[in-house]
Amino acid sequence: MEQPSTHTPQRKARRTPPVPRPAAPVGQGEHATVYRSGPGPGLPPLRRALDRMPAARLTGLGSGLLTALGMLAVGAGDAALLDGSPAVYGVFFIIGSAACALWVRPADLVTAPISAPIAYAVGGVPISGGGGGFGTQLMGLITLLSLNAGWLYAGTLLAALIALVRRIALIRARRRERNRQRKRPSRPPRSPHCSPAGRERSPR
Repeated sequence: MEQPSTHTPQRKARRTPPVPRPAAPVGQGEHATVYRSGPGPGLPPLRRALDRMPAARLTGLGSGLLTALGMLAVGAGDAALLDGSPAVYGVFFIIGSAACALWVRPADLVTAPISAPIAYAVGGVPISGGGGGFGTQLMGLITLLSLNAGWLYAGTLLAALIALVRRIALIRARRRERNRQRKRPSRPPRSPHCSPAGRERSPR
C-alpha cells in the first residue's frame, strides 16, 4: 500500500509589482497650466484688462440695443441736470462704446463699431436742442453730430480697436489649440496588470 505523503506542497506566494500611481492624462496638466495661469507680464495692459472682464454673452443686436438705451438715458439725464453738456455726454459715450465692444459675443464683434455711432445719435436726441417738429429736431441732431464729431470718432475708434484686439486674441487661441491637438500623442492601451480592476479580475 502506498504511504500517504507527509510533504505538503507549499504554494508559492505570488508577488505582484507595486502598482504605480496613475499619472495625469496626457495634456491635462498642460491645459490646467494654460487656463489657471494669469496673464503674463509681457501682455499689453489692454489685453490684461480684457482678460479680467466677464465673459461676453450679448449678441450684436442685444449689445447695440443696450448701448442705445443706455445713451438715451444718459442724454435725458444730461439734458435735465446739466442743460445738455456735450462733454459729459461724450465721456459717457466712450464708456458705453467700450462696454459694447467688450460684452458682445465673439461671433458679432464686427457689429460693435457699427452700433456705437447709432447709439450716439439715439442718445443725442434729448440734448440736440430741437424743440419744434421733426425737421427742427433733425437739424438740431445734425448740428450736434457735426459740432461734437471728435467724441463720436473717439468712441467709434475705441470700439473698433477693442473688437480688433479681441478678434486677434481669439484667432491666436484657436491656433494654439489646433497646434496642441496635433502635437498631443495618442494614449497607449493600459495593460490589465497595471490596473487595480484588472488585477482583481486576474486569476490567483
